[in-house]
Amino acid sequence: MARWGHIGAVVTVGLAAFLLPLAPVHAESAYIPLVRDYVEKRIRPIVETPLVLKAIAEQNAKFGNVSEMDMRVLDETYRSEVNQHHLQMVKLLLDKSVSHYLRENQDASQGAILEFFVTDSHGLNVGQSTITADFWQGDEEKYLQTFANGSREIFIDRAERNESSQNLETQASFVVMDEENRPIGVAIVTIAIDAL
Repeated sequence: MARWGHIGAVVTVGLAAFLLPLAPVHAESAYIPLVRDYVEKRIRPIVETPLVLKAIAEQNAKFGNVSEMDMRVLDETYRSEVNQHHLQMVKLLLDKSVSHYLRENQDASQGAILEFFVTDSHGLNVGQSTITADFWQGDEEKYLQTFANGSREIFIDRAERNESSQNLETQASFVVMDEENRPIGVAIVTIAIDAL
């Protein structure tokens, strides 16, 4: 009887090994390794500079105890300015030295970087290369998949074709660490995959 039990177990294991490769496998999209490599080699070194780290640290100190309601008000004010082309808050952000630095790196990317910005620990923009759609990223996947869940991985969003430019674009984000290896914010970059 024990012999039949052994044979049954062997058959079950063999059958499982045969059937498992037929199960759907979540394959990584072809652009993901390309984007990840670009972020590691090009974007991370740009972000991990004293200028960027200092700007994020200063805003973290400034907005240390900000409430979610206040962040939503700031975000609504920002988005309203963008919609009405009354860019007072946006102009203050774009005039920061960290924003100029991000813009210079975007301009030097030969079309690979379409948008480049960094946030504080709450997901509020600290510096940005262009006018972003909103000011608070704390309720979006780029923040929730990185800073909010303590991940050190690069989050790469689904690629989409931009209707106006016809670029195949994706957005990548990762947690920014300070000199003591503590998480202080998030770096977000929109990348033209075709330009890599």
